[in-house]
Formats: sequence, C-alpha cells, structure tokens
Amino acid sequence: MPRFAVTTAPLPAGRAAVNDVALLARAIPLFPVDREMDLADVAAARAAGAVRIGWSALFIKAYGLVAREMPLLRSWLAGGFRPRLATASASVATLAINRTDDGADRLFFARLPRPEAMSLVAIQAFIDRHATAPIDEVFRRQLELEMVPGWLRRTILGWNMRSASPKRPGRIGTFSMSSLAGFQAGNHFHPTLCTTSLCQGPLDQSGRCRVTIIADHRVLDGVTVARALERLEQVLQRELRMELLSRPTAAPHAPSVHAA
Repeated sequence: MPRFAVTTAPLPAGRAAVNDVALLARAIPLFPVDREMDLADVAAARAAGAVRIGWSALFIKAYGLVAREMPLLRSWLAGGFRPRLATASASVATLAINRTDDGADRLFFARLPRPEAMSLVAIQAFIDRHATAPIDEVFRRQLELEMVPGWLRRTILGWNMRSASPKRPGRIGTFSMSSLAGFQAGNHFHPTLCTTSLCQGPLDQSGRCRVTIIADHRVLDGVTVARALERLEQVLQRELRMELLSRPTAAPHAPSVHAA
C-alpha cells in the first residue's frame, strides 16, 4: 500500500456549537416530511417590492403563524424519568447563519422571538444584522460558550433541551430553520434540537420548490406535519403574499440608451 503524508491540527473552535447539536440530536428520533409548494405568485410579489425580503424571512414568519394555530409546533418533550409535554406561549425561531471568520466558514445560531408578530421588513432587518454585523457583537453568547469545555457545554445544552423552564424557548428555540437554497441546493435532513426544523430548496422555473419539516417523532406524527406543511403553503400564498403586495413597489428600470 502507498504511504501518504498526514497532518493533524486542533479542531477549529467554530465547530464546537455545531458538533454539540449533532451529538445531542442523535438521541432525537427525527424524520422528514416534504411538500412541493407552488410559490410562483409569492415570488412575483416578492420581486415587485422596493425592499428586498428574503425567502428565509417569509418562511420564518409563515411558520410562526402556523405554529400559533398548532400548539404542537411550539411544544417539546420535557423531563427525564417522567417525560411531559411543554408548550411555549409563542414561537422562537432559531436560524442557522453562515459567516466567514478569518477566511473560514462558520455556522452561528440566531434566535428570533415571536416572528409571527413582526413585519417582514423587521424580520429581514434582524437577518441582515446577524449576517453582516461584527460576529463578537451579535453572537457573543455562542462565542462565550465555545470557550467552555465540551462536556460541560453539552451538559448545559442537554439540560436546557429537557427543561420546562420559561427560559428554554429563548435558549433552544421552538423551531429552527436552515436553508441552502441561495446556493441552489437543499439540506432536507439536518440535525436539530428543536421539535421541528424547516428547510426549503430553490425555486424551479415554474415557481415550485420542495419544502421540508424535520420533526421529533416523540411529539409529532407524519399526518400532523403534513397538515402543517399544507397550512404553511396557504399562509405563504395568502397572508404573506398580501403583506408583500402592501409594500411600496420598485420603480421600473429606465430603458438602456446605447450610443449610436
């Protein structure tokens, strides 16, 4: 057999939070449910606005509205020997955001309380800030936790996962969202510590896209998740489309003038 040179290096600090989620999520019986959604009219309304609203903002608000109608989407399994169902009074979205730090990609987690009560413009401003502001400003808590020994971090995180404390939604989130649609890719089965996680693929030429809810089977069954996806499509096509249409429209582009 040929011999190869091998180099080793310490695990980058930025992998700590992601590794914690991946390790703890192994204990959760997650399963994905997909739906092909027709979002052509939503895409047209989005394109007509003067203020850019990303798809993540649309899906986060729409899912918050669906979760307001379906309490199980705001619930999680709490306790140890005697598990019980805990339900938050409102949603907290945990959004995975990729940032470049010292030339390397790093994944951070931003938490947004009550997205269903916010405007799309406000949600987009929240996303933009966490995507562009200094990392040590918007992700200070995550950076501090990455300095803690791994076994202690995972002990704290595991306790928060099983806690029925009112602080638990703000520390873990009631649902998460991760998307690679901007890279024309889909990540339709990723680890999550929330009861549900949302992801959408890129739109095709007809305005359709694949949307997935990853769910904790201890709390939800497939029929409930399928109904949540159906309702999510309705909310996007109706309430969210109407909010997009209520924004100022973009001015039409002047025709190009070419020198003779």
